[in-house]
Amino acid sequence: MAEITTTFIGSGDAFGSGGRLQTCILVDTPDLRFTVDFGTTSLAGLRQQQIDLNSINAVFLTHLHGDHCGGLPFLLLDAMLGARRTAPLTIVGPASVEHHIAQLQSVLFPGSEIMQPSFQLKYVTLTPDQEYELAGLKLRTIAARHTKQTNPLAMRMEIGDKSIVFTGDGELTPDLIQLVENADLLIAECYFYSKAVKWHLNYPDIAALSSARQIVLTHMHTDMLANTERVKEICAYDGYQITI
Repeated sequence: MAEITTTFIGSGDAFGSGGRLQTCILVDTPDLRFTVDFGTTSLAGLRQQQIDLNSINAVFLTHLHGDHCGGLPFLLLDAMLGARRTAPLTIVGPASVEHHIAQLQSVLFPGSEIMQPSFQLKYVTLTPDQEYELAGLKLRTIAARHTKQTNPLAMRMEIGDKSIVFTGDGELTPDLIQLVENADLLIAECYFYSKAVKWHLNYPDIAALSSARQIVLTHMHTDMLANTERVKEICAYDGYQITI
């Protein structure tokens, strides 16, 4: 059985709660190195963990909020100007992902739209209930119940005999419970400890996802961070690593 290692480059929410970096989760499989989400602080986090940016083969985006995708313009510009990337890069995300990233790049770096990468850059657009394969990874998506303008998805990835589910941001739904069933690893946002908040999971919701063999909680607001010692699940931090 091949090992899969997951490193939390950024484990925080949009507001830097607890001084944590925004969402960026690095996954290493035998044939692929990729991130799930790429918040605005991702380059700093990857450099802190001494990750070679050019070694990342793909980026999977759960939705189009800045704390989950805002670092991509910086990655792309660094690839062209700093890292001199030559290896292909695949960006996989929800509807309008390519247009959204181009808009971000234009706003953050006016004039940069004239630049063209010398490496192969491929965008793949996913819809809910779609399957996609890349280098031995099999991906299945469902619609997440989050801000609809971000085209939110939750993702289940099968790599060999291992499975990982990423909730992204979103409320508890029957489809999410089904997606998580018997996963080897569930990476779940857990925004609040007890307070119910629209478009997010809180800690009581996690019980409905307990069919997963291991659960790591992330994307925690100040309220949840103050209660991590009261929960049985693993609570991620920047730099936390788990292997399945």
